[in-house]
Amino acid sequence: MANFQLFQSQRGKQVPAANARNEAGGLAYQRTPQGALALYAATGCLNGTIYADAQTQLEKVLELCGKVPAEFIAKTAVYARQRGHMKDMPALLLAWLAQHDGALCVQVFERVVDNGRMLRNFVQIVRSGTIGRKSLGSRPKRLVKQWLERADVNQILHAAIGQQPSLADIVRMVHPKPADAQREALYAWLIGKPHDAANLPELVQRFEAFKRGEGQGEVPELNFQYLTALPLDTQQWKAIARRASWQTKRMNLNTFLRHGVFGDAALTKEIAAGLSDAAQVRKARVFPYQLLGAWNAASADMPQAIRDALQDAMEIATENTPALPGNVVVAIDVSGSMHSPVTGHRKGATSALRCVDVAALVAACIKRRNPAARILPFDTEVRSTVINARDSVITQARQLAALCGGGTRVSAPVQKLNQEGARVDTLVIVSDNESWADTRRGNGTATMREWHALKVRCPNAKLVCIDLQPYATSQTGTSADVLHIAGFSDAVFDLLADAANGERDWLQRIAAVKL
Repeated sequence: MANFQLFQSQRGKQVPAANARNEAGGLAYQRTPQGALALYAATGCLNGTIYADAQTQLEKVLELCGKVPAEFIAKTAVYARQRGHMKDMPALLLAWLAQHDGALCVQVFERVVDNGRMLRNFVQIVRSGTIGRKSLGSRPKRLVKQWLERADVNQILHAAIGQQPSLADIVRMVHPKPADAQREALYAWLIGKPHDAANLPELVQRFEAFKRGEGQGEVPELNFQYLTALPLDTQQWKAIARRASWQTKRMNLNTFLRHGVFGDAALTKEIAAGLSDAAQVRKARVFPYQLLGAWNAASADMPQAIRDALQDAMEIATENTPALPGNVVVAIDVSGSMHSPVTGHRKGATSALRCVDVAALVAACIKRRNPAARILPFDTEVRSTVINARDSVITQARQLAALCGGGTRVSAPVQKLNQEGARVDTLVIVSDNESWADTRRGNGTATMREWHALKVRCPNAKLVCIDLQPYATSQTGTSADVLHIAGFSDAVFDLLADAANGERDWLQRIAAVKL
């Protein structure tokens, strides 16, 4: 008789054969070129991760660009910038279009290059020679010139913060045509050439006077970074804090604390009100994980009003977390590889927030909106924890992230559900997908085998896999009931709602972008 262990009958559909190995050496499924490029665009920051350095990521993205239609690249660039709020990857895709499909580059340029930081990113990438050229070329040069000529004074001054290249470098490259004497003086001031100071914009004149110590010490309404190198007293720091943008306030709370800003009770109340203002939070396009980072980094002496405001802002930033149907389970990867910074390693610019922090935050947000949801943290086994649905999102996320450590077995939570005979309608797995502890010879991955077993018991169940890192493989294939989304902006919650309700999946959202 045939070997029973090899040929035993299995319930449910045949598990699809795994066709790849992931970076950790485990069995996996290769994503389609479109799926892989979309994943890289939503999660890749062109920095080193645990399993792939920055150069490897870059080479993979360029390889994928050669395998998909240019129109999909253009739509992905727009989606990654406008919905994913990414910076480097949309600029890279736009630079690829500048080299390979200039007409599409023109179509989406203004939607991707929506501020001075993105303009400098685009120019830096094109000029690097990585895409195949070291000069801007006539069409990209014209687009950059048009951006400069259309930008107002505030946009120009904001764009002038930063190097490699600086805005002055870009002005020298493209030679924008000044529309009037004021713009001519501004360009000259930017690049350090002689100019008529009387023709400078009023704001720049006030800044120059402030640097000379003239006037009555009134701080000009310039970006925070123009002023911090100057000797400022407490009153001037208060003026800066009062006028700072929402994001600047979030990023510099400890700085304000050190300079006595929060010694003023009325101003503290005012700043707290701004931080928790719903309209300002939405306009700032803040990542939920950035709020968690601000909370974690806040000094022990930070006023309670500011801490409360950060928690209120988190509730607003995650308000589009959907109510999911039926029995909801969220499995979050707390294995050792999830220690990796969510935006990758880059010398001098590595985020303190890890993948596990973001995974925990997603779980906490779902729990907040779906109090009966079950949370299953896992490494090689499911970890025991009790989450209080009434705790704040930040408190829940910190509790879950504290479990981080161990190997990776993505199949562990699905196996536990099967062992319990649990009823499941929506299963969400948040992971970097670098599963290796459940690797074995055979057709499919252990996760896919367990999922098929669960589907026998719960035929209408849906599996949503949220990927946090730019790797081209997954532990599950894609099907009508297995959906993949990626990223760490609040767009993840919109996609999760779509997936749970059987509406457009992630790639369909990108395909629906109008050019």
